[in-house]
Amino acid sequence: MNQSPRPYSSVVLDGPERAPARAMLYATGFKPDDFQKPLIGVASMWSMVTPCNMHIDQLARAAEAGANAAGGKAIIFNTITVSDGISMGTVGMKYSLVSREVIADSIETVTVAEGFDGLVAIGGCDKNMPGAMIAIARLNRPAVFVYGGTILPGCLSDGRKADIVSVFEAVGAHATGKLDDAGLREVESCAIPGPGSCGGMYTANTMASAIEAMGLSLPNSSAQNAISPEKQEDCRRAGAAVIELLKMDLRPRDILTRKAFENAITLVMALGGSTNAVLHLLAIADAAGVKLSIDDFNRIGKRVPVLADLKPSGRFLMSELVAIGGIRPLMKMLLDAGLLHGDCRTVTGKTLAEDLVNTPPYPEGQEIIRPLKNPIKPTGHIVILRGNLAPEGAVAKISGKEGERFTGRARVFDSEESAMKAILARKIRKGDVVVIRYEGPRGGPGMREMLGPTSAIMGQGLGKDVALITDGRFSGGTHGFVVGHITPEAYDGGPLALVKNGDTITIDAVRRTLTLEIPAKELAVRRKKWRRPKPRYTRGLLAKYALTVKSASLGAVTDKDLPL
Repeated sequence: MNQSPRPYSSVVLDGPERAPARAMLYATGFKPDDFQKPLIGVASMWSMVTPCNMHIDQLARAAEAGANAAGGKAIIFNTITVSDGISMGTVGMKYSLVSREVIADSIETVTVAEGFDGLVAIGGCDKNMPGAMIAIARLNRPAVFVYGGTILPGCLSDGRKADIVSVFEAVGAHATGKLDDAGLREVESCAIPGPGSCGGMYTANTMASAIEAMGLSLPNSSAQNAISPEKQEDCRRAGAAVIELLKMDLRPRDILTRKAFENAITLVMALGGSTNAVLHLLAIADAAGVKLSIDDFNRIGKRVPVLADLKPSGRFLMSELVAIGGIRPLMKMLLDAGLLHGDCRTVTGKTLAEDLVNTPPYPEGQEIIRPLKNPIKPTGHIVILRGNLAPEGAVAKISGKEGERFTGRARVFDSEESAMKAILARKIRKGDVVVIRYEGPRGGPGMREMLGPTSAIMGQGLGKDVALITDGRFSGGTHGFVVGHITPEAYDGGPLALVKNGDTITIDAVRRTLTLEIPAKELAVRRKKWRRPKPRYTRGLLAKYALTVKSASLGAVTDKDLPL
C-alpha cells in the first residue's frame, strides 16, 4: 500500500508557503477539506473540431464525479485534437501525427506542473489516444485511459450503412462516373450521424481495443457506443478506479510490461486492426521503457489468425460488435487458446485472466467474430516486409482478399497531391504500383495518411489490380494492396528515393519481402546521383518536428536519445 495517497499534490499544496497555490484553487471551487484529498487530473480531449470528440466534455464531468465520490478531488483540463477525416489529403494532415507528440507533451506539462497524483485520460480520435498513453507511460502516475466510444452508422436511402470511408470511396466512384453529384451529396450528408469515433476497425477502435488488452482501460471501455449509459458509467468508474490505484500504488509501468504489449498486438491481429497500431504501440513501449520492435509484429502475426469480419475489409461496423458483447468474448477465446498472457495486471488490480473469467461467449449465430478453427485469415494481416526497397522494414496490410503477392510497374510521385491528381484523372492502370514518397516523418514532414489515394483506387474498382507503397502511412480505413512506413524514408536517402517510373516492384507477403527488381549496380549508380531535396518547412512546428522525429521503424518518436 502507498504510504501517501498525495505524493505530488502535497508538494504543491501543503504548508504555509503554499498559501498562494491554495488561494488560486479556492477561486476554482475548492473547499478547505479538498486540499487533503488526492488530486486527480482529468485530461479531456473535448473539442468541436471533430465528431469523435464533441461529447467528451460530458464524459469528463462523469469521470470528475467518479473521482470525487471516491474521495479524490478532480481537476478537468483540455488538450488539442486534429481531425484526420477533415484534414486528410491536405497540408493539414501533416500535423496529425505531430499532434500525438503535442498531446503527450501537454498532458505531461499540466500533470507535473499542477501536481496531480493520478490521471484519467479520455480520448476519442486517432492521435489523442496514443498521445495520452505516451504521457501516461512517461509520467508513471496511477492512471486509467477511457475511450470516448464508437459512432453509430449512417444510413443511406437504399438502406446501406455508411461511415467516413464510404465518403472517401464515393469520391473515387464519382471520378469514374459510377456515382453522380446527387449520390455523392447523399453519402457525405448521411455518413456521420453524430458523436463518436469512426465506426469500423479503424485506428481509433483499434487503439482502444489495444489499450484495453494492455490493461490500461476498464473492462469493455473499448467497445461501447459514444452516446450510451454504459459509456457514462465507464467514465465514473474510471475516476473511482484511479483512487484505488493510488491506494494500491499500482502504476502504469507495472501494467505496461512486454507481455502486455504482446497481448495488444495479438488482439490487433485478431481484429484485423489498423497498421497505425504498429507506429503507436512502438511509441508507447518506448515511453514505458519496454523493448518492442517491428519484428515482434511478424513473430506474433505468424500464430494469430484474423477472426473479425469488420470494416474496412470486412462487412460489419464496431457498433454491431458492441451489440454482441464487444471484444471481451474474443479476448476470452484467445486466452483459452493460449494466445494471450493471462497473468498480466490491469487497472482493476486483478490479472487479465481474473478479469475475463466470467465472460460469456458470443451469441449463437453471430457472424462478426469467426471461431479459431474457421478464421478469415490463418495468420495476421499486418506483415513487416524487408528487402532492397525497405532494408529497415515496411508495414503491409494484407487481409488476404487482395492476394498475397503483387508484381507491377512503378508510377512514381513525390507527394500525395500529385498522386491523387493522377488517380482522379484515371491515369493509373491495372498492374501499376503507385509510389508516393517524401511523405515520411521527416520528409513530409508528418507522415501523412494516404486514405484519399487508396480510397479513390478502391472506388474506381482497382483494389485488386493496383498496389500503393509509401514512406507515409495509412488510415485504419485503408484497404487494398498497400505498403507503408517504408524505412529508411526517401528524405533520408532510402531506396524509395531511387525508384523510377517503369521499374518493376514485387510485394511478397508470404516471403515478407519488398523488392525493387533492378541490379544492385544500377541502384548504386542512382544513389550517387541522388540529392536530398530542400526541407519543405524551415520554421514552426513542422520544422521542429522534422529535426527531432526518429524513423517510423522506431515509432516516429521525438524524445529518444535526444542530445543533451
